[in-house]
Amino acid sequence: MNYVFISPSFPSNFENFIVALKEEGVNVLGLGSEPYDMLSARLRNTLSEYYKVGSMENYEEMFKGVAYLSFKHGKIDRLESHNEYWLQQDARLRTDFNIPGFKTKDMPRVKRKSVMKNVFQEAGANFIRGTVIATLEGAEAFIAETGYPVCVKPDIGVGAEHTYKLNNREDLIKFFLNKPNREFIIEEFINGEIHTFDGLVDSEGNIVFYSSFIYNIGVMDMVNDQLDAFYYSLREPAKDLVDIGSRIVKGLELRERFFHIEFFRLDDGKLVALEINTRPPGGLSMDMFNYANDADLYKEYARLASGKMLSADLDRKYYVGYAGRRKSKYYKYVLDDILEKYGEAILIHEPVAGIFSPALGDYAFLFRSESFEELQNMQNDILELG
Repeated sequence: MNYVFISPSFPSNFENFIVALKEEGVNVLGLGSEPYDMLSARLRNTLSEYYKVGSMENYEEMFKGVAYLSFKHGKIDRLESHNEYWLQQDARLRTDFNIPGFKTKDMPRVKRKSVMKNVFQEAGANFIRGTVIATLEGAEAFIAETGYPVCVKPDIGVGAEHTYKLNNREDLIKFFLNKPNREFIIEEFINGEIHTFDGLVDSEGNIVFYSSFIYNIGVMDMVNDQLDAFYYSLREPAKDLVDIGSRIVKGLELRERFFHIEFFRLDDGKLVALEINTRPPGGLSMDMFNYANDADLYKEYARLASGKMLSADLDRKYYVGYAGRRKSKYYKYVLDDILEKYGEAILIHEPVAGIFSPALGDYAFLFRSESFEELQNMQNDILELG
């Protein structure tokens, strides 16, 4: 089995996918722009071959890379980056080389926020009202129905890039004066806690693993206001979340893919669907899955991709929390205090890569407990200001 892994060196924890695939007998081929000598020793020892392009944004170069790897190694059976940024390019390459998985025709329902609403509606989910806007007049017509504030964001975008909360007409006019040359969607603004439905489906589209994160605040607010980041995984996701999330996943017709679907939980308990992502959640979330289950989800994915059954008991033994500190703030407890107090419950503590720090903070802590109360205590101590 030949598996082309797009951008194998980024993010660094995705190396674990490549190692796991090789251990399951898969021939893993890398394609990216990083010089070969700059790849980690672990990657160089794991990849059967690496094809370097000058720019991954250049589709012609990427096409030639896949063509070369196919000519040398035979038919390409899978091609993935597991990265939101490359999702459309991955699909185009699969389309052109007839590789199983998402094709270009599948992209609108998983990349366009406006089309995602159709998926939500077909699944019977509540969802945020919104529409694509091109003019100030069109935006004002929408706001006449919803009132301020509203949220504007690219219809196709990654993370909180070019995402803004508009509180009044002055903000709206300023947005249009500085609007990037992209298609934007405007949505009603909703206050709620962010709950996610995350998991993995097998080759038949069956959910073989699921989990749920709760975020203290939305990514847009974390980025725009440089707030501390905190989120945690549940030991037992809410039944209504699992029910509606499963219907959405079924409607997406996923195969051998991770998913990350975001909802707002309103004060009255109602779930409102926000966004679909058909890749693993970012940052250290994959590691949070692993620590919550004492398992290796990189390996379990590799087993599915190579035609095998799961080998782990994925029963969510622990709550796992993530807390990200900001270097611009002074915290009450230094690192040694945290480690001395909580010991092995602190799983990871490390700097956050600069590209992720606006959303995830500058220094990350991962921690776990069977008790939600203890998890909250750790979070409070890590983020308490001095």
